[in-house]
Amino acid sequence: MNIDSIQNGIVIDHITAGRGMKLISLLGLDETDLSIAIIRNVNSRKLGKKDIIKIDSLTAVNLDLIGYVDPGATVNIIRDGKLVEKLTMDPPKELTNVIKCRNPRCITSCEQELPHIFRLTDRSKMEYRCIWCETKA
Repeated sequence: MNIDSIQNGIVIDHITAGRGMKLISLLGLDETDLSIAIIRNVNSRKLGKKDIIKIDSLTAVNLDLIGYVDPGATVNIIRDGKLVEKLTMDPPKELTNVIKCRNPRCITSCEQELPHIFRLTDRSKMEYRCIWCETKA
């Protein structure tokens, strides 16, 4: 299989196998006309198997969302065919409008204009809680 190298774009690497399609959907990349390649279940020394997403454009991506879906993934920025920046994703300390509070009594259920904000409360369990009602995500 041949997938050309990127001259200017983004490579999201070290994605846990099977999460690549979910990440494309959550990032809204499936609704764009950008040239995107997803490589699934690639052999990896570090992970055993992994997914890779290549975006042939220097478009904005939500790094917090990537860190939430797959902490430990890497985002590589490519310019003129060269790696110019490599970012390792960590779980974000706060998520805004990425997930919604499921508590029907939360103020965000009635006050629709309020943002859904969750804070990381336990890094080892990747536990997030709503800032308005303390419900676990």
